[in-house]
Amino acid sequence: MKLIIQSIMLTIVLTVLTGVVYPLVVTGIAQVAFKDQANGSLIEKNGQVVGSEFLAQQFTGEKYFWPRPSAGGYATVPSGASNKGPTSVDLQKAVDARASAFRTAHKLAADVPVPADMVYASGSGLDPHISPESARIQIARVAASRKASVDQIKALVEKFVEPPQWGFLGEARVNVLKLNLALDASPAK
Repeated sequence: MKLIIQSIMLTIVLTVLTGVVYPLVVTGIAQVAFKDQANGSLIEKNGQVVGSEFLAQQFTGEKYFWPRPSAGGYATVPSGASNKGPTSVDLQKAVDARASAFRTAHKLAADVPVPADMVYASGSGLDPHISPESARIQIARVAASRKASVDQIKALVEKFVEPPQWGFLGEARVNVLKLNLALDASPAK
């Protein structure tokens, strides 16, 4: 009986330590040291939350830069990849359809390669970044739809190219939400 009581007491103590105390301490440290990240890296426009810096959103229409495709429809709860392998006929059809639609929208020849990030969904389906190459290909379409100069839109894109993290981790990238919000705030509406 003594062993059962000790086991129950140990379970209660460990539950309180790992289920209450530890999460509160970590949350407190995060709120002090990394307040923006701990609260979701939210982006506000006119006092309204319009998204998170780290979650993709679907942008459609000619006047916006398009994000990577999303296998989960840009929804955060069922996020994830399609789990289709490189030999999947369905994946090949989807990639071909995306490449064709991208070429058509950007008036590219049928033999022009489309950047991989514009035809393949990211692993989570929520990657907020595209490659600088993908953004640059979209400049002419966005400029024409906004009746702005290509140079004006190009300068804005270049302003939002983020270098690899710490100068060597990953690739250069462009945050689509930040770029599109800057477009809406610029004179080129």
